Amino acid sequence: MKLHQATRFRHFAAIDWSGAAGERHRGIAVALCGAGRPELVRPGHRWSRSEVLNWLLDELPGDTLVGFDMGISLAFADHGAFFPGWNESPPHARALWASIDAICGEDPHLAATSYVDHPETSRHFRRHGGREGDLFGGGRGRFRVTERAQEAMGCKPYSNFNLVGASQVGKSSLTGMRLLHRLQGRLPVWPIDPLPAQGSVVVEIYTTIAAMAAGRSAAKSKMRSYEELNAALAALGCAPVAGQGPIADHASDALLTAAWLRRAAADPQLWHPAGLTPEIAATEGWTFGAR
Repeated sequence: MKLHQATRFRHFAAIDWSGAAGERHRGIAVALCGAGRPELVRPGHRWSRSEVLNWLLDELPGDTLVGFDMGISLAFADHGAFFPGWNESPPHARALWASIDAICGEDPHLAATSYVDHPETSRHFRRHGGREGDLFGGGRGRFRVTERAQEAMGCKPYSNFNLVGASQVGKSSLTGMRLLHRLQGRLPVWPIDPLPAQGSVVVEIYTTIAAMAAGRSAAKSKMRSYEELNAALAALGCAPVAGQGPIADHASDALLTAAWLRRAAADPQLWHPAGLTPEIAATEGWTFGAR
């Protein structure tokens, strides 16, 4: 990768995503950072997932690096398939996105309920009510190669096949894959798509990585006051945001990660992590910032 590809972005967006039921979600926050301090997009607004999609397609500034706090795929490398034993298991990430969107075509608000309840795919998920599929695998579930890299950094990732618990990311990842499918031909998604020489790009982020880069520990990555957020922004060399007292951690995650992306995008090593092979890129994808 040429150096200009790592430094060419002019704007940096971070989206804290939600897989919760319903149309509008307190857990979605969108932050944008240019040359100055990061700012929330539509502060106080309760976003829907479809509105985020429309913002990306219609309002995103040019040459923006967009980070989504979700998993852009499922584990594949450990068993050579997303859903081993199912003859319709998608062969790569883009086919997975298309499969989710097709099966969930009647689910409103980009939900993914039909996918986790599907007679074949449900066998691989851990769901609420003690419903653990016979192919879930037990324990913490299956992990992607990038999630093992996160663990090596001190993070505590969750399997995208686990849909239970306050910290699970499986639901948000599945709903997010429906959105990614609808970006096809409009916005590339790295590393499933190669990093283009110009234009905007979507990447997967893990906000804990940004918090750790700002001097916080993985266990204390959440910032729930403006004072904590601004201390972390200062550690990244970024100007503080206006405000004092409590702040929703969804908003602080997005604001800090947008600022971190501005600095991290210029690091060529983050675009070439050791574990990222062409096969992993096409099937599992990667988390930007995981080494």
